[in-house]
Amino acid sequence: MGKKIQLSDHFSYWKLFRFTLPSVVMMIFTSVYGVVDGFFVSNFVGKTPFTAVNFIMPFLMILGAFGFMFGTGGSALIAKTLGEGNREKATKLFSLFVYASAFCGVLLSFLGNCFLRPVASFLGAEGELLENCVLYGRIVLTALPAYMLQFEFQSFFITAEKPHLGLAVTVASGVSNMIFDALFVAVFPWGLAGAAAATALSQCVGGLLPLLYFCRKKAGILHLTRTGFDGLSLLKACANGSSELMSNLSMSIVGMLYNTQLIRYAGEDGVAAYGVLMYVNMIFLAAFIGYSVGIAPVIGYHYGAKNQRELKSLLGKSLLVIGVVSVLMLAAAEWLAEPLAVIFVGYDAALLELTLHGFRIFSFSFLFAGMAVYGSSFFTALNNGLVSAVISFLRTLVFQVAAVLVFPLFWGIDGIWYSVIAAELMAAAVTVLFLLGKKKKYGY
Repeated sequence: MGKKIQLSDHFSYWKLFRFTLPSVVMMIFTSVYGVVDGFFVSNFVGKTPFTAVNFIMPFLMILGAFGFMFGTGGSALIAKTLGEGNREKATKLFSLFVYASAFCGVLLSFLGNCFLRPVASFLGAEGELLENCVLYGRIVLTALPAYMLQFEFQSFFITAEKPHLGLAVTVASGVSNMIFDALFVAVFPWGLAGAAAATALSQCVGGLLPLLYFCRKKAGILHLTRTGFDGLSLLKACANGSSELMSNLSMSIVGMLYNTQLIRYAGEDGVAAYGVLMYVNMIFLAAFIGYSVGIAPVIGYHYGAKNQRELKSLLGKSLLVIGVVSVLMLAAAEWLAEPLAVIFVGYDAALLELTLHGFRIFSFSFLFAGMAVYGSSFFTALNNGLVSAVISFLRTLVFQVAAVLVFPLFWGIDGIWYSVIAAELMAAAVTVLFLLGKKKKYGY
C-alpha cells in the first residue's frame, strides 16, 4: 500500500493517482444508482416506467444536491483551517456541517413530497407516466437525508485523509443497490416500487454508515462532537459550495428542459434515449468530478499554508490528466455506444436506432467537459466561490439552456445532441480565461 498520503505532502503523478482514485470510484459508484435502476426497470418493468425514472430523476437530484454544497464548500473551509494548524476548530466545523445537512435533508424531503406531483405535471407528464413519476419519487424521497449525507461524506472522508474508507462505504452502497434491485425487481415482482425501494435502502447504507463511523472519537483528525451554531461559517460554506450546488441544480433543471424538448420532438422514445445517454454521461463525468473532489482538499490545504509552488504543480499536473482522460473518454464512448445502447433498449429497434444516433454525436462533449468541471472545483478549493459559481452557472445553465432552445429550431432532434457539445466547449473556454486571469492573485 505504501506510506499514508497526507494533505501536506508534495504530490507526484503517482501520488495524485493513489490519492484521488478512491474519490473517482466513489463518484462512479454513486452514479451507478440510476444506471442500475434504469437497467432493471427498462428490461423487467417496461418502457413507460423507464421513461418515468428518467423524467423525475432531475427533480430528485436537485434536492440531493444540497448535500454536495455542504460537502464541497465545508470541505474547502475545513481543509483551509487544517492548513492553518487549527484542528479543534476544524472538528467543530465538520460537526456543524453534518448536523446542518441532516436537518436540511428532513426539511427538503417533506417539501419534495409536497411538490412532486405538481412539478411532474408541469413538466409534461400525464396519465400513466405521471403516476409512475410520483410513485418512484415518493419512495426515494424517504431516504433524502441519508442521500444528502452520502454526498457530503464523499468530500469529508477525503479531507479526513480517509479516502479508502470513503471508497469502501460507497462500494457497499453501490453493491447493495444492485442486490436490492435484482431482488425487488427481477425476483419479486415489485416493479417500479421495488426499484425505488432498492435505491432508497442503498442510499441509507451510503449515508448512515459514515455517520456511525464519525461518531467515534478515534475516527481520526475529524470526528463528530458538540458544537455551537456558527452562522458565519455556515454562510461561508454555502457560498463556497454554491458553485457545486449551482452545477447540480443547473444540470437537473437543464435535464428537465431536455425532457420537455424531447417529448415535443420525439415523444417518450426521445426521453428514453436521452436517459441512456445520461447514464453514460453520469458515469464519465463522475470520473472528472471524483478527481476534482479528491484533489480539492489538497489544494485547499496548500492555499491555507501559502505554498504557491505546490499549487502551481497541482494545477499543471491536473490539466494534463484532464486532457488525456478527455480524449480516452471520447474513444471509449464511440466504441461502447452500441453495446451500452443494446443493454438498455435492445428490445425496441426504433428506440435503439434513435439512441445510437444520439450517442455518436453526444460523445464529443466529453472532449471539453472535464476542463470546466475541474476549473470550478479548483476555485472552490481556493475559497473563491464566486468564480467557481460563475463557471458552473455558465456551463450547466446559461450555455445549455440557450443551446437546447435554439439548436433544435435548425437541426430538429439532432440539435438537442449538438447543444451539449456547444455548451461544454464554451464553458471550457471561459474556464481557461478565468485560470489565466487569476494566475497572479493566487500565484499558481
